[in-house]
Amino acid sequence: MQISSLTPRRRVILDAALRVLVEQGLRGLTHRAVDRAADLPEGSTSAYLRTRRALQLALTEYVVGRVAEDVDALLQQLEDCTPEDPRTIELVLGLFARWLGEQDLALAKVELTMEAARDPELAALLARDRDRVVDIVAEILTGHEVDQAHDRAQTMMASFDGILLSALLRPEGERDELLRRVLPLAMHPLGTHQPAPLP
Repeated sequence: MQISSLTPRRRVILDAALRVLVEQGLRGLTHRAVDRAADLPEGSTSAYLRTRRALQLALTEYVVGRVAEDVDALLQQLEDCTPEDPRTIELVLGLFARWLGEQDLALAKVELTMEAARDPELAALLARDRDRVVDIVAEILTGHEVDQAHDRAQTMMASFDGILLSALLRPEGERDELLRRVLPLAMHPLGTHQPAPLP
């Protein structure tokens, strides 16, 4: 889903659906709940997305699209960075800090990922963009002559998912310190050297 191509009304509906998902979980995601969250007349959401399933899939595509925009922007910034460049860590830290600061998008991604373990259609939507990002990261690593680039890219992406969840489970005051400790270790697949031991 191209976020920029959404109509203003559809964007309002999907933003409201995201808030409902974060506050009530996927079970609470109904047309009526989204209408209330968006402050729209009853029936507005169902006029755009006829079934609850259509609402779930549209929201999943929306979350995937927003995450993809952020990741694509990061990858563009990383194009000029070598794996050992300190800017690489700082740029990734910046994205994680923003996701954790805004939080709704990160929580929605976690919620949908958990549901996808039981729902092959949602899993396919999430995997499609994930695979695309893994391929891009692997291409970057190959350009830096990193061995086993695709496996390392997959390792890094899996690590990022775990770090994001771990950070969300911690008090806000502890999140930045956690990211600064573990992200450099998770990004070890980017380079060929062992990260320096922590003091």
